[in-house]
Amino acid sequence: MSQVRIIDTTLRDGMHAVSHQFSPDDMATIAQSLDEAGIDTIEIGHGDGLGGSSFQYGFSKATDEDYLKAVSSVIKKAKLDVLILPGIGIESDIERAAKYNAKVVRVATHVTEADIGEQHIKIAKSYGMEVVGFLMMSHMAPPEKVAEQAKLFESYGADMIYVTDSAGAMVPSQVKARIEAVKATVQLPVGFHGHNNLGLAAGNSIAAFEAGATSIDGTIKGLGAGAGNTPTEVLVAIFDKLNVNTGVDLYKIMDVAEDIVAPRMHRPQVIDRASLTLGWAGVYGSFLLHTYRAAQKFNVEPRDILVELGRRKTVGGQEDLIIEVAYELSNKK
Repeated sequence: MSQVRIIDTTLRDGMHAVSHQFSPDDMATIAQSLDEAGIDTIEIGHGDGLGGSSFQYGFSKATDEDYLKAVSSVIKKAKLDVLILPGIGIESDIERAAKYNAKVVRVATHVTEADIGEQHIKIAKSYGMEVVGFLMMSHMAPPEKVAEQAKLFESYGADMIYVTDSAGAMVPSQVKARIEAVKATVQLPVGFHGHNNLGLAAGNSIAAFEAGATSIDGTIKGLGAGAGNTPTEVLVAIFDKLNVNTGVDLYKIMDVAEDIVAPRMHRPQVIDRASLTLGWAGVYGSFLLHTYRAAQKFNVEPRDILVELGRRKTVGGQEDLIIEVAYELSNKK
């Protein structure tokens, strides 16, 4: 039987969907249940990673240290994972994560900017952590460019490369092409992280696995930015039907979804007109809630903001442009 590693990001990407307001107790309860269900790796923290709690990205309910302390005290088997974006997180954030026994660090950069992650990768490696080079917005670069950037991550000492569909903008053939290009270029394991803005997160995840990815991300109930992520419980069920071992108990992960996470959700994860536009226009998933707020403030259509952001090829870190675009659109009315 073949196998796949499941990395659950409910407690990091899912934070976008709850305005980063999970409490340390929420995180501990969810993490413990994920651990007991057999999840291999659990990613936690602010939606924008270590150091993300800020005016720019939204303040979380507690500090990174509070979350790390709460989760590290309850998980027994799963690996504790954190994500860091160069320019947001710094060396002391990695040091703090290591202090609380984080075993995995995912260094996330825009798909054409792997070079800015070199320092962070080397710092994390110095603490003995597994390091994943996380190429965000991979739809914005052709397969050969994605592979080129993956090669840079490999040269810096990364242990795995992730192709990341941050906008939920890709279709299975595009995912397949990028995974295959990276597999042909590096000697490292490859993973995939998908969003569901076009309703293709699960299908894209299977396409990635069939193209050679050995690690796939999910979130419970699909909780995440935009229309959310590949639902972990659905992913486990699909892989079970494909006779692929995840190490996850299907009934237990279903129960986590219904009994533990669902009552803590602010709203169901749905593909509404704005999140669908997000995927169609290829806009960074975490822009959605910021776009809703800007649209309300300036009395403009959220879809118009998203389409213009897509036209400008905006990337993570350019949240200030959302206000600028909304203001400009309001002046054209």
